[in-house]
Amino acid sequence: MLEAEDVARRAAIADYDLLGNPPEPDLEGLVQLAATLCGVSTAVINIIDDHSQHQIAAVGFEPAVCAREDSMCGAVLQDAVQVAVPDARSDERFAANPFVTGEIARVRFYASSPLVTPSGIPIGRLCVFDEQPGALSPERSRSLDQLARQVVDVLELRRITRRLAESNEQLAHFAGQVSHDLRNPLTALLGFVELAVDSPGMRHAPDAVLLLERAESAGARMAAMLKDLLRFAQVGGVTSGSVELDFGDVVRSVTEDLHAALSPCEAAVTVDAPADFVGDETLLRTLLQNLVANAAKFSAATGVRPRIDIRAHAIAGGWQVTVDDNGPGVPAEERERVFDLMQRGSTAAAPGMGIGLSTCRRLVHAHGGRIGIDDSPLGGARVWVLLPDARSSRRLSPAGAR
Repeated sequence: MLEAEDVARRAAIADYDLLGNPPEPDLEGLVQLAATLCGVSTAVINIIDDHSQHQIAAVGFEPAVCAREDSMCGAVLQDAVQVAVPDARSDERFAANPFVTGEIARVRFYASSPLVTPSGIPIGRLCVFDEQPGALSPERSRSLDQLARQVVDVLELRRITRRLAESNEQLAHFAGQVSHDLRNPLTALLGFVELAVDSPGMRHAPDAVLLLERAESAGARMAAMLKDLLRFAQVGGVTSGSVELDFGDVVRSVTEDLHAALSPCEAAVTVDAPADFVGDETLLRTLLQNLVANAAKFSAATGVRPRIDIRAHAIAGGWQVTVDDNGPGVPAEERERVFDLMQRGSTAAAPGMGIGLSTCRRLVHAHGGRIGIDDSPLGGARVWVLLPDARSSRRLSPAGAR
């Protein structure tokens, strides 16, 4: 019957996905370094489960699998410190071991350092040995311990990378399903709007026709955004490439989409930007939609008519976009915290869940940019965004998202 520790060890080893795969170049490099630094001809990473010893990377011989009871490292698996034996024949733990007696090998000098997961589970040893008696100097002993920790670091990095890939795959599947589920009713809605616009009863209702046409336009933009977001998720975070945008057109489409929020408070939106802005249209539209909606909402909550100034200009290697408002502003000590999910500033009088700025930061960081808040010359807050030029930033960085 398996002991609880063996079950935990087996689960930890399985989580690293080590067994049955070709040796990893990074791990082979570490065992080569271990052999060189310790002045021996052979080194190996031994992973030990409840039945077997798996040599997942080795130098000086071909890695193989043996029974746990035949393993020298298995005999000291529970030792939390380095084990160094000048001559294994004189050590009762190893004297009868087949790696010492000649049945498998003729090991004399043996040293190993533990491989322990961050959760404290020993999964094996980094081992160096030789057919001649020997010893490790204090410097070499410390190097072997350090390399053992590096082995675990490499395993952890592989595990996290694999989990991230799996998460991205699930996210892409989820995005595809949501996009499909949303596009079907949206397509039906656009069809009904089109039928309504063309119906005979609309000939004498020009105002209604105008509103329906605006709804149709907003629906078409939503359909395009869903398509872009789906493509973004499916390709794992690669931008759509270098696209020349008319910044003013993007802002106009954003204000059209936000008409229901901007019109009641009579928000005034001004734009000062070049016509040949280069960037990711989906990113820019989603970003501006959140920032403009925030600026209008919080300014209106103070009882003033919202003023929102949007500017963009080229900087070295990219673009700076600023959105200024005449709202209550954000105190300096809160300007980092308000970007966290579900966090709101102490001056926030408007309703909301504290998601908008968090979404903006995730978008900007994913594109290799930066975002922050300063005082605005209008008296409220200035949200600034630095974005790399899409032509020089082809790959997104999800690890940088927060």
